[in-house]
Amino acid sequence: MELIWAGASPYARKVMLVAEELGIAGKIKTTDGSGTPVAPNPATTSYNPLGKLPCLVPDDAPAIYDSRVICQYLIAQSGEQKILPEGASRWEALTLESLADGICDAAILIRYETVLRPVDMRWQEWLDGQWGKIDRALDAAETRWSAHLAGPFDLGHAALGCALGYLDFRYADRDWRGSHPSLAAWYEGFLKRPSAIATAPKA
Repeated sequence: MELIWAGASPYARKVMLVAEELGIAGKIKTTDGSGTPVAPNPATTSYNPLGKLPCLVPDDAPAIYDSRVICQYLIAQSGEQKILPEGASRWEALTLESLADGICDAAILIRYETVLRPVDMRWQEWLDGQWGKIDRALDAAETRWSAHLAGPFDLGHAALGCALGYLDFRYADRDWRGSHPSLAAWYEGFLKRPSAIATAPKA
């Protein structure tokens, strides 16, 4: 299998972290597909017309995207269900994954606005709106999701850890830990997992 990815992408990290947890990371070859909405990489668009990362190219099947679909595919291929439990816990895990991916969505939009858009065209109210999404999601993770985070590691935990890692990677000056002590404590444990260490974001 080949994963078209970027070392800084939290979505790509989530896929590789899940692969590490499933014990199949060694079966995945990674190819850099880094680009931007205004300059997409042909290595990515040749498989995903949206130009979005990551994109998985199985050995014997068409390309698969986005990260949520890829994670489901890897879980199915591995036959290991512990990272995506059955019953009510499954919907908990998938909803937490969605919340975490939403943090990443907002954080990446902030980066595009501040790095790609000319200074005189940046819209501060729009940036504030994206930070509002992130702050509300972190508040929910601190309160609504605290019991789930205390349970066995699953896909939701993987996604949230990658989202928090991206905030640290791109916005280290923003102190999310100060107002979310329980979440910060959980994240310190996440950082010690071998899968988290193996998939740390890269510039």
